[in-house]
Amino acid sequence: MLALVCVWELLSRTGAVNPLFLPPFSVVIADVYHGFATGYLVQHVVASLGRAVPGLFFALLVGVPLGLALEASRSLNTFIGPVVEVLRNTSALALLPVFTLMLGIGETSKIAMVFYAALWPILLGTMNGLRGVDPLWIKAGRSMGLSGGKLFVKIVIPASLPSIFTGIRLAAAAGLLVLVAAEMVGSRAGLGYVINAAQLDFDLPGMYAAILVLSVVGYVTNAALVLVETHFLRWKTS
Repeated sequence: MLALVCVWELLSRTGAVNPLFLPPFSVVIADVYHGFATGYLVQHVVASLGRAVPGLFFALLVGVPLGLALEASRSLNTFIGPVVEVLRNTSALALLPVFTLMLGIGETSKIAMVFYAALWPILLGTMNGLRGVDPLWIKAGRSMGLSGGKLFVKIVIPASLPSIFTGIRLAAAAGLLVLVAAEMVGSRAGLGYVINAAQLDFDLPGMYAAILVLSVVGYVTNAALVLVETHFLRWKTS
């Protein structure tokens, strides 16, 4: 990372890349500091998180139970599976005009887009997790007297968690990606709005500053999810 920062700074300072289009990293960092010192970037980070977190939360509430149900019931999978396949292969960005027309340009449409984009990785992660449970574990659970709901809770769910958490982490990244695009259209707050507004004003340090902050938000989000995953998967190391 340090090497990348040094290369960025040198390319801009030496003129190898036009500094009008790629400001020095030090200038961008100064813009980030100013944005947080004045509270300008803080309010936009809060606005973006205020849309991303509910969208991801609702996707988790729907995606995990639906994935469990689809994998547990062959008849339900036969009935709903084709619809799921069609929807998950339809880009959330392609549906941006639909969400805007149906839900307006307010918060609801943006949360709904995050929900839609995040739902499918969680759903597929849950289904793949169930499929990947080692049959020997299930046999071992039954030999210890577990059956039905207890077998599901004690064996199947814990064994599925690694795949489910992978789906959640992918969902968080997909949700942020779609949210930025949604905030660039008809929004007055959020990191996507800042990036678009700075680009239109040719405030390139401000644009790169917002992009950098967005990258940090994504990194911190992923790191937080990894910590949660590690907490729930302590049994794997023990």
